[in-house]
Amino acid sequence: MDYLDQEEKKIIESYENGEWVSSGEGIKEEIRKAAKNSTLKNKRINIRLTEKDFKDIQVKAMEEGIPYQTLISSIIHKYNKGDLKANSD
Repeated sequence: MDYLDQEEKKIIESYENGEWVSSGEGIKEEIRKAAKNSTLKNKRINIRLTEKDFKDIQVKAMEEGIPYQTLISSIIHKYNKGDLKANSD
């Protein structure tokens, strides 16, 4: 276990000392449902883009190996979470 850092070693030691307890099936199921719901895509939108922007998005998506709709959804999600900022130029 030489590849573990100090924090990881403390966690393992804590677990081995019996300091961890199961939170029960109820909370596990609640977390599973929340995770599933966070990935559901249940809204459809229509958007108009310039031909150039559309082609550029398709190229970027191909470079990433993902469908262009997935790329657009990812960009919107990142912007909403604050991980992507609008260019202020």
